[in-house]
Amino acid sequence: MRLGINLGYWGLGMDADNIAVAQEADRLGYSVCWAAEAYGSDAATVLSYVAAKTERIDVGSAIFQIPARTPAMTAMTAATLDTLSGGRFRLGLGVSGPQVSEGWYGVKFDKPLARTREYVEIIRKAMSRERLVHEGDNWTLPLPGGPGKPLKLTVHPVREHIPLYIAAIGPKNLEQTGEIADGWLGIFFAPEHAALSVDPLIAGRAKAGLTLDGFDLCPTVTISVGEDVKAAADSQRSYAALYIGGMGSKDKNFYNQLTRRMGFEQAADEIQERYLAKDYEGAAAAVPHELIDSTSLLGTKERIADRMHAYADAGVTTLTLAPAGFTLDERINALRTGVEALEHAGLA
Repeated sequence: MRLGINLGYWGLGMDADNIAVAQEADRLGYSVCWAAEAYGSDAATVLSYVAAKTERIDVGSAIFQIPARTPAMTAMTAATLDTLSGGRFRLGLGVSGPQVSEGWYGVKFDKPLARTREYVEIIRKAMSRERLVHEGDNWTLPLPGGPGKPLKLTVHPVREHIPLYIAAIGPKNLEQTGEIADGWLGIFFAPEHAALSVDPLIAGRAKAGLTLDGFDLCPTVTISVGEDVKAAADSQRSYAALYIGGMGSKDKNFYNQLTRRMGFEQAADEIQERYLAKDYEGAAAAVPHELIDSTSLLGTKERIADRMHAYADAGVTTLTLAPAGFTLDERINALRTGVEALEHAGLA
């Protein structure tokens, strides 16, 4: 099992530290450094900067939002980043959610599965450097009856195939991800509930005549190091409450739905109700300790090593860490503990 690092969003007051974290992860042998985007910093610019400041570690988008870019532009960006980084780019995609898609980008959040499938198909065509011709429900290339003509990508990526990941939570999206992608980006992944994610992925791979061999299961998990497990868990409460309570609308919050499928229906309702009422402290307090503990790495190196075994047994191939803490020392310590725990577990 390999380790990754997720820097999250840029512009939250820790930008200089983020580069130091990425460089330390590079030095420690982490396999990939991911960056996210929502409606603040964009991931492409951040990743180009990280790639320029590192030497070996891959850089990946977790995620590029599908409503933010045409598929051809995403192919251009992926090819450019792969070239600039010397063949170190991984392309992660996701549909985002209805509030961001419609409120920020002005793109209707309808038929996300079909849109994702078509988006990936166009990207793969463009990246193959064949002349781009496509006729679908969302995109027609070239536009008929006009001056447009089939074009092909002029940039030559370093690699013939850039790994393509999809962030998926719902069962149907997971199945499609297994069918059309090279890897899966997960969140709030608990080994005890691995079947909720892994079984649909396996079904999707089977549809394509494939198995999970060579497919990268890559969930992001928070890591908080310390002797006091409860205190370590408490440091993650606001993060969990934000996603379970505030990401998306009341009727369409994928993280809330996942929490319910994991058996925390009552807690999911309370967290969302409190968060939407702007009772953020109450929403954080309502997050069950068991939920945080099962979806995070908490405690001492030895305890974290035990949990890493559980993730490996669940099929995880790249375990991406999101270090807790607001100081550089805390985050670097978490990075180093992650490597030590992996070695302690015999999984390095």
